[in-house]
Formats: sequence, structure tokens, C-alpha cells
Amino acid sequence: MQEHDGPLHDLLRTLVVSDDLMPPERGIAIAKALASAPRLRILQYLAPKVASLSEIARDLNMPIATASLHLKKLESAGLISSQTAPGKRGQQRIYTRLCGSVIFHLPEPEPIAPADHLELVMPVGAFVDHHVSAPCGMAGTDSIIGKVDDPGLFYAPERFEAQLVWLSQGWLEYRFPNPVQEGKQPKSLQLSLELCSEAAPSALDWPSDIGLEINGLPVGVWTSPSDFGDRRGSLTPAWWPSWNSQYGLLTVWQVDGAGTSIDGRGVTAVTIADLNLDARPFIAVRIGVGEEAVNKGGMNLFGRGFGNHRQDILLHIDY
Repeated sequence: MQEHDGPLHDLLRTLVVSDDLMPPERGIAIAKALASAPRLRILQYLAPKVASLSEIARDLNMPIATASLHLKKLESAGLISSQTAPGKRGQQRIYTRLCGSVIFHLPEPEPIAPADHLELVMPVGAFVDHHVSAPCGMAGTDSIIGKVDDPGLFYAPERFEAQLVWLSQGWLEYRFPNPVQEGKQPKSLQLSLELCSEAAPSALDWPSDIGLEINGLPVGVWTSPSDFGDRRGSLTPAWWPSWNSQYGLLTVWQVDGAGTSIDGRGVTAVTIADLNLDARPFIAVRIGVGEEAVNKGGMNLFGRGFGNHRQDILLHIDY
């Protein structure tokens, strides 16, 4: 063994790990090298001395091969160095510890850019106004809510538990919060819902014209082809009868600077500017089957606990 020479030997050095001083990969390598009890023992052993591979292995009771692997890891991270020196049987490598302490400077948080979009989720039972006609009703994940074909129950507080709402004619209105977005202009609005027609109990050939209004402005009508009862919805609860409405189609209305489209197909010339989104602190969304509809086939609106899509009503605005 050899002692360090001079009072200002390498153990007085402090290694500072910081993204400003070294590449992040180097800091990761240092952290990984230190994350090992045997390697920490080697660093502790080398604190007052330099030593050869055989001395380290012998004094720390390690196999030569194991000690060699740990030393390579420490040297690769820059925590020790080695040099060739004469030995009893030819040349040998002598290892030296390069620092007495390691300080990690954690990265500073990056500035968070203002969000360029807003995404809001509304449960299907959280409507604030309605006008419905029987047949109508609501169901939760465990049972029917109240009794079927009673429009008065649409005022009941239990409506908030609904995962499926159906009506033969009329509409439901939801109000999404409209938080202030300083200095931002809405570029597009998307509304996605799982919908189908409403028959009794279900019918594959049963079209229905389901219209959407935003802030009182009609933006487009989607014609549902069916009340789908041909197979069970993947999320529909087991208690729900197999002959009844099972699932809908995920339908997306988009309003942007060019007009309004449904599932990518242009339907009206209503633009995002026409919606006047900055006029009030909420966005009114009305969905249903109106008196003027050609196909008055009713509506089923599915929440995250019914149908095929694990989502409620989703409103997305890009700025």
C-alpha cells in the first residue's frame, strides 16, 4: 500500500454534479456507481490510501473478478483513477480515490408554458336543464334510477349518478365551466359523446336525428342509424337486460375556423368565432332530438360505465 503524498491530496476535492457543469449522462453514471454497497466500501477503503486490485479484493473479502468489475464502474464514473506501477510479479494497476465528497445539484424546474388546450369532462347525469318525453329514463351502474318513463325524475338529485340516459324526444343541456384564458383565442372546439337512437327495446334499423347546440347556436345534426342491441356493450353492467340498448357510437363534433364537422365530415358553416365563447363563464351544450327532426328516433347517451367507451361527455378546446 502507498499513502497519499502532501496535505492537499485528492481527497480534499469535492465533485459537484450539475447539468451546468457536466452532461446529464455523466451525472447518471455517478449516481449509479454510488448506488452499490460494495462500491461504497471500496471508496471508503481507498480514502486514506492507494491500493492494487489484489489488495482491495483481499482486504474487502471479494473475489478478484467482482472487485475488478466494481473498480471499472467507479473509474468509468470518474470517482477513482488507476495507473500502472511495478509489482512483485510485473506490472499492476494502482487505484486512487479522486474526491472526498460528491454534491448533486438537482435540475431546476423548467418554466411551465401556459396550456394550449382545455379539456373538461361532464358526467351524463349532470345536466342542468332538460325537456324530455317518455319513453325516457336513467340507469346507474347498479340499477334503474327511480322508475322508467317518468320525466319528473329528471329533476331528482339521483340523476347525477346516471351512466345511461334515454329519451324518445327532447333535449338535455349541460354547462361546462369556461375559465378565463388570458391572451388566448380559441382555435377549435371538440365535443365527443357515445350516442345511439332509442327504440323499445332496441332496433338496428332505427334512424334518429340527434342535434347539438352550443351557446344556443345549432351546430350540426348527426343521424344515428340504430339503437344497438345486437350484442352486449363491453362496459354495460351484467344486470342490464341483454335485449335492451347496449352501446352507441362515439361521435365527435368539431367547430373550428372553417366550420363544423361531425366525425370529420363537414356539416355546417358555423365557426368557432360564431360560438362567442368569451361572452359568459360557462359553455352551454344542448343535445337531443328536436321537433323539427325528420327522424324522431330518440336518443341514448352513454356514460363511462355503460356502452363501449369508457368516457363521459368530453369537451376539448385548442387555443
